[in-house]
Amino acid sequence: MKRLAILSTHPIQYNAPLFRMLHEDDSIEAHVFFSKTWDQVKFDPDFQREVVWDIPITEGYLHSTHDASKKAGKQDLERTISNFGPDALLVYGWNFPGHMAMMRKFHGSVPIWFRGDSHLLNPLPFWKKTLRRLTLHWVYQHVDIAFPVGKANAEYYLWSGLSKNQLISAPHAVDNNFWERIEHERSEKARTWRKELGIPQDAAIIGFAGKLEPLKQVGHLIQAAMSTAEAHLVIAGSGPLEKPLKEQAREFDRTHFVGFVNQSDMPTFYQMVDILALVSYSETWGLCINEALASGARCFLSDRVGCHLDVLSVAERGTTVGWDRPEEWAAALEKLLNAPPRTGADREAFSSAFNLRGFHEAIKKALA
Repeated sequence: MKRLAILSTHPIQYNAPLFRMLHEDDSIEAHVFFSKTWDQVKFDPDFQREVVWDIPITEGYLHSTHDASKKAGKQDLERTISNFGPDALLVYGWNFPGHMAMMRKFHGSVPIWFRGDSHLLNPLPFWKKTLRRLTLHWVYQHVDIAFPVGKANAEYYLWSGLSKNQLISAPHAVDNNFWERIEHERSEKARTWRKELGIPQDAAIIGFAGKLEPLKQVGHLIQAAMSTAEAHLVIAGSGPLEKPLKEQAREFDRTHFVGFVNQSDMPTFYQMVDILALVSYSETWGLCINEALASGARCFLSDRVGCHLDVLSVAERGTTVGWDRPEEWAAALEKLLNAPPRTGADREAFSSAFNLRGFHEAIKKALA
């Protein structure tokens, strides 16, 4: 049995299903080491609230928690990883307290694997780009294998000094089974939610789910959505821009704010919307798009969202617009709203290409 140590900052709802999958694999003994305590992460400054997920994110796999921001915690983290005796160390992100230290400590004695979703879609001044590349070349000298989440991420690794034979593709994914389930209860909740919001059952809905912060460009989205013919916009989330966005939307009776929506209710949200919009001017990937596509919705993406090069390989899944051309968004939304419905075959094709089994198999391949 191979031993896999996993270093992550804290329990994350997107990672828990993979960790459980690895735990259930009889050929792998996996242990997750968290580098932050719950007290350090429970308050989300962007959502401006404590976030406690209402689905299990620490059950079904072995894990331990350490405070790597302190010297004693970092030493404890190093000692427990060493005592575990891993055949490989999978690190989620390098720019967190203790992560680079563990990569430097174990590189050369334990294979260092890496998982992140950075890309080069956001332009930088020449001097910043040069400095960034020099820094990243040094960082990735401590990595043996990286698992790119998509095309833009793979290009980033190559630019940062890794070679093609150090990359094992593992597309970003969510627990598709959770999102794909077509349940009577979800359908009824979606209809009830529509009614409570005053949205006719036959009206098209554009959805947004995320933090209400500047980079998400929700203000431009409101303007574009309200320029379409009778489509409603439902905004799920909270954040520093919540008050000014509500002020902006006061003149639009087809814009609805539903606040922070926890994971157990998100399948109902996605079942209610026809299109999920993510028009950020900076977004490493956008896993909410995976969730929405698995749920049957289409997506409306800016060309700064990392996943747009991958998930839109089939046109029926959605469309991409220029992040800095919001005056063109309304026409693109209108066209997407009038497109034929997505088919079951298209949903199956998406689930086949973007699923957690892909990362699981990539890890087994690397361990072998």
